[in-house]
Amino acid sequence: VQLQASGGGLVQAGGYLRLSCAASGSIFSSNVMGWYRQAPGKQRELVAAITSGGLANYADSVKGRFTISRDNANNTVYVQMTSLKPEDTAVYYCDIMLRGHEYWGQGTQVTVSS
Repeated sequence: VQLQASGGGLVQAGGYLRLSCAASGSIFSSNVMGWYRQAPGKQRELVAAITSGGLANYADSVKGRFTISRDNANNTVYVQMTSLKPEDTAVYYCDIMLRGHEYWGQGTQVTVSS
């Protein structure tokens, strides 16, 4: 299983970005895809996750600003990030949980300037 993330970049505070992550390989229909982030000197934290059935959960810090979605036909997960803050600056990683196994993408940098 491989995941390819894209969409990071530099944006001003208050701006928006959309991250995409496409999974390939042996993808079972029942899975959970998500986004995590890791800021310098901090632990990796969950941003949002979504089941193949569309149930989503979010970190409190991004509720109301970020929206996770997915395209099951193409095994792709997205996160629409709005009202970005400097504290959202981090490397964002996508992951997929398949039957107890977790796979990670390579990470994409998001930098929010004040």
